[in-house]
Amino acid sequence: MTEFKGIAPAIAEALAKRGYDRLTPVQEAMLDPAIEGSDVLVSAQTGSGKTVAFGLAMAPTLLDGAKQFGEPAAPLALVIAPTRELALQVKRELEWLYAPAGATIASCVGGMDIRSERRALERGAHIVVGTPGRLCDHIRRDSLDISALRAVVLDEADEMLDLGFREDLEFILEAAPAERRTLMFSATVPRAIATLAKNYQRDGVRIGIASEEKQHGDIEYRSLLVVPSDRENAIINVLRFYEARNAIVFCSTRAAVNHLTARFNNRGFSVVALSGELSQNERTHALQAMRDGRARVCIATDVAARGIDLPGLELVIHADLPTNPDTLLHRSGRTGRAGQKGVSALIVPVNARRRAERLLESARITATWAKPPSADEVTRRDEERLLADAAFDEPLRDDERAIVQALIERQGAERLAAAFLRQFRAGRSAPEDLSEVSLADDRRKARHDGPAPLRDDAAPVRPDFPDGRWFSLSVGRKQNAEPRWLIPMLCRQGGLSKRQIGAIRLQPQETFVELSPEGAERLLAAIGPGRTLEKSIRVTPLTGTPDASQPPSDKAEFTRKRPARVPEREASEFKPGHKGKKNPGQEIRPERPGETLPGKKKSYPGAQKERGGFKPKSKPNKPQQR
Repeated sequence: MTEFKGIAPAIAEALAKRGYDRLTPVQEAMLDPAIEGSDVLVSAQTGSGKTVAFGLAMAPTLLDGAKQFGEPAAPLALVIAPTRELALQVKRELEWLYAPAGATIASCVGGMDIRSERRALERGAHIVVGTPGRLCDHIRRDSLDISALRAVVLDEADEMLDLGFREDLEFILEAAPAERRTLMFSATVPRAIATLAKNYQRDGVRIGIASEEKQHGDIEYRSLLVVPSDRENAIINVLRFYEARNAIVFCSTRAAVNHLTARFNNRGFSVVALSGELSQNERTHALQAMRDGRARVCIATDVAARGIDLPGLELVIHADLPTNPDTLLHRSGRTGRAGQKGVSALIVPVNARRRAERLLESARITATWAKPPSADEVTRRDEERLLADAAFDEPLRDDERAIVQALIERQGAERLAAAFLRQFRAGRSAPEDLSEVSLADDRRKARHDGPAPLRDDAAPVRPDFPDGRWFSLSVGRKQNAEPRWLIPMLCRQGGLSKRQIGAIRLQPQETFVELSPEGAERLLAAIGPGRTLEKSIRVTPLTGTPDASQPPSDKAEFTRKRPARVPEREASEFKPGHKGKKNPGQEIRPERPGETLPGKKKSYPGAQKERGGFKPKSKPNKPQQR
């Protein structure tokens, strides 16, 4: 058994059973004899082993020299976490850490049956883990007795303040015994955290883990540039390329989570959703499905995924760009934990490239800019995995020899290999064909080489076909024809791929489209003798090449029309019925009753009436007083 100095024997036994051969820096810092019994404020990043760290720090205070815990009664320690998932995760970690010491651990989190929690508290517990709101409820209802507390731990304290739990935390800390240890763990230490520590800690020791200053060193950041319409297809190819044991896809809204969950389910991915609209039971089942391998992809919002820890998470995909650097680091921190490697892939539409660059710069992250894996790259990666499959390394067993020989004699090696290949591909979604994008930043090039022609980010440069065929579509500029909706319509109605569509030339009343020979045959076969597409667009095959004087739309793009400029009224213009001299240097406006215009005599009521202009409203006659 590995020897850990300064740790209670029962806790050291639990670490050895768990396979620990060394401690992380934050865990070693908690064993420093100089801070034993002191309040501490620890700043360390997520994934640094903080749960085990404060478990080690609490053990001497809770055991108080004993080897085992006694009968459970009022709790000795209270651990507060910002979210339900994180609280339950902390409870699981402390259960194995304190199991040899005979500790009883209870949880109090929102969304769970409060009656069951009350019964568990009545039976007694040594450690209680919960969320701020639910803990306050139990304290106010006298179902949680905190008079015997020896230690209070605030895990992810900065997140709890961000989520608005300040009043709940202050209520709990003021209700706890004054002679207690207060351990605060936070990824960052803003002014609010420092103030909280100053008010509720006694001579607290500030600990900063130097090794954590290099944030997320085990994470490979990749920024994948895509055409906006290919965003979902790019995510599919990224998932297929890496084939991660566990992956999480972050979206900005619940609607986006539901949409991607439905689509990926249809594509054969084993996927679960995690959003705020789900009940606690549904969220627990979703995370359990990821942990036991029944699901491999989790699609989640930022709020729902706060603090969750999925073992073996190898891939994080940002379907929607994070709104700020902290969110980017928090999302990416779900992978690359405890020394393991991970990949964080940002799906960046070409029209959002500058925003992504600013985000990465603010987070002090250097990412590799690349294109998403193409369909060919995914296929090659599949072939590499197939040839390296561990099944080929297993020796032939005696009970398999007869059937293997019969299959070879009956089917032959080639047919057996083909069947094995089809079986390998059967459970995997086919990769998507993506549009080509340029990794060069045209904005930077324009600053050095002069202004570049206006480009539409959604319309990439089309390929040239030496033997292509041209077609005329019965829509043009006057009908607001644009490649961004013409190309998807041709692919959808004509069964084409984007690679089979070449140059597009917009005319006032029609549009010329070049197709590859195979694409032309597929289009004609799909539209039939009627030769019409949706919206009653007629398709006419052309002989030869259209007039080349019209530049292709993918090179010159569109000319944005300025709104017609309304000429300023001349100063000499008068409204009908107004008489006066022309004065080019002076603004003239109609007179109003009782108003004097420059160079005019004082007007009198009814003056406009004589000029044919303003007519005052008639008033009812009033009887004269005598």
